[in-house]
Amino acid sequence: MTTDDFWHLVETARNHTTPDRPFDQALVELLSRRTRREILEYQECFDELREALYRWDVWAAAYLIGGGCSDDSFMDFRAGLIAQGREWYERAAAAPDSLAEHPAVLAAGDGLDERALFFEEVNYCAAGAFEVVAGSVEGFYEAWKGYAAERPDPSFAASDMGEDFDFDDPSEMRRRLPRLAGVFLSEKSG
Repeated sequence: MTTDDFWHLVETARNHTTPDRPFDQALVELLSRRTRREILEYQECFDELREALYRWDVWAAAYLIGGGCSDDSFMDFRAGLIAQGREWYERAAAAPDSLAEHPAVLAAGDGLDERALFFEEVNYCAAGAFEVVAGSVEGFYEAWKGYAAERPDPSFAASDMGEDFDFDDPSEMRRRLPRLAGVFLSEKSG
């Protein structure tokens, strides 16, 4: 699966999302029409894109947006960025502070959605689709082990997270992410 194919699937799922069918369900439905191999290829591409965002500056953005962000929550945040589609993903990857313009982030800044962009279920869409196709989610994990064993070591294993900094230092957050800090930090903090 090419990166373009991956993003086409994501955009198609976004277009099929309704109040009664959230993005993750629409994506599982689309993936379940694919072969087992294509589902595994989707997961490989998903993992590569999610891990490419494993950086301190992106984590700091998630920390501001979520009012804190654990390791697990950061995984959900990166999945949520993927669910926003290619344009928002690439904007966030290039400049995490640009998320200050995202409508869901602005709603979170107004106190309307404290989990904006955090979307745990997106991490498991391939497994859900595999369960539909193969009848067992365990089959996905077995198939994934075999698929991963025949692949080269992932390039994200030694990714550079960039410079670490103190997320609890308001002046540092304002310096590094001024627009997001303007939305989420009060004038009284540091």
